[in-house]
Amino acid sequence: MAAQQERGPPQEKGDQPEKGAQVAAWLKKIFGDHRIPPYEVNPRTTEILYHLSERNKARDRDVSLVIEDLKQKASEYESEAKHLQDLLVESVNFSPASLSSTGSRYLNALVDIAVVLETKDTSLTSFIPAVNDLTSDLFHTKSKNEEIKLELTKLENNLTGTLVLEKCLQEDLKKAEQHLSTERARVDHRLQNMDFLKAKSEEFRSGIKAAEEQLSARGMDASLSHQSLVALSEKLAELKRQTRPLKKKLESYLDLMPNPSLAQVKIEEAKRELDTIEAELTQKVEMMEL
Repeated sequence: MAAQQERGPPQEKGDQPEKGAQVAAWLKKIFGDHRIPPYEVNPRTTEILYHLSERNKARDRDVSLVIEDLKQKASEYESEAKHLQDLLVESVNFSPASLSSTGSRYLNALVDIAVVLETKDTSLTSFIPAVNDLTSDLFHTKSKNEEIKLELTKLENNLTGTLVLEKCLQEDLKKAEQHLSTERARVDHRLQNMDFLKAKSEEFRSGIKAAEEQLSARGMDASLSHQSLVALSEKLAELKRQTRPLKKKLESYLDLMPNPSLAQVKIEEAKRELDTIEAELTQKVEMMEL
């Protein structure tokens, strides 16, 4: 109870009984013959219900004023209608009651049109501007509808193009995935081959090293090693390249008459040199076979 009093606004103890009575009377008026729901009676709830009752009474007063105003306007309209009806009867001896059923329908239709068009009366000066405004609104609405149709057509075309593009992109993506899968399989195969080639390379390198160690242990000449042979091969290729111009120059002398004795001497020297090279080569091959 103390906490509720601290949260609420400060209360005056003298006003509580009076406010409680007003709240009870208001609740009785609201619920009428029905039973009032039970609630906790304390200063806070009493204050809240009191403010609600005051607002409800103010709203009821406002509603009563509006009702009275409407009743007064209805009375004025009825008086104006009676006055106009009496005027018609006195001037042209015309009364809505004397109209036929068809005339009554036409009159009611005219009144309904005036209500729909929100005109102040049923004269042509009121109907024509209202109809013109309605026609202008109709034309504006049709124009707006045409613009919306054009926009919808553009959107449909764009949507169709977008769907086609999406389909093409999906197909390209599918092809790319298939190509990627193929390339991945190819790369995996190449990696496997590379691993195999690395293993074989290591195996051959080890074999070559073991063979070189074995040949070295048997006293093989260093000039017969693979590196030496490769160097000799490169040197031989370089010598061949250098001798090409000399051979071309030599060809120009082949048409001259040779000296038989000098040629014989050169032939014998070439034979001896060839025999020497063959002997050396045979000796080296035999050493490699050992």
